[in-house]
Amino acid sequence: MNKIIFLDVDGVLNSKFWDNDHQREISEGKYVDLEAVKLLGSLVKRTEAKIILHSGWRFWFDESMNPLRLEAEFFANALAKEEISIYGVTPDLTIEEIRKTKKFSLVKADEILKWLDDNSSFTKWVVLDDLDLHNEEVARHQVKTDPEIGLTEKDVEKAIEILK
Repeated sequence: MNKIIFLDVDGVLNSKFWDNDHQREISEGKYVDLEAVKLLGSLVKRTEAKIILHSGWRFWFDESMNPLRLEAEFFANALAKEEISIYGVTPDLTIEEIRKTKKFSLVKADEILKWLDDNSSFTKWVVLDDLDLHNEEVARHQVKTDPEIGLTEKDVEKAIEILK
């Protein structure tokens, strides 16, 4: 199958609501909601899509997708438990000003489109992100999660529709 899920983490696999009740886990480097990861697992299984990480979390992995931080290790293990692996990452098109101001949403769409341009065999794609990515083409493929609650079953159904 030639389907891709461009995955952001914060606001998708965790949420402000989840953060409030999981301070102990967060202090231990467990930044993802395992229930949201299960929902992602269901999406991957139902669509046979591959995961491309387009989150700042991609910098927490080396080129072979080995975790470089405790948080990334917990995340990778949570994905593995659901039989999900990260297929790749989007390129980094940020400049110093964007990194300083943390306005990553200004380049995320360009990073996604560049990845697609470089990997033209993938024809069906969806973006899971809580941010406005400032691009009409990407917006047509985006399931914009609510950062207060993260990924939901309704979001998964919407993503499946986009990938059909």
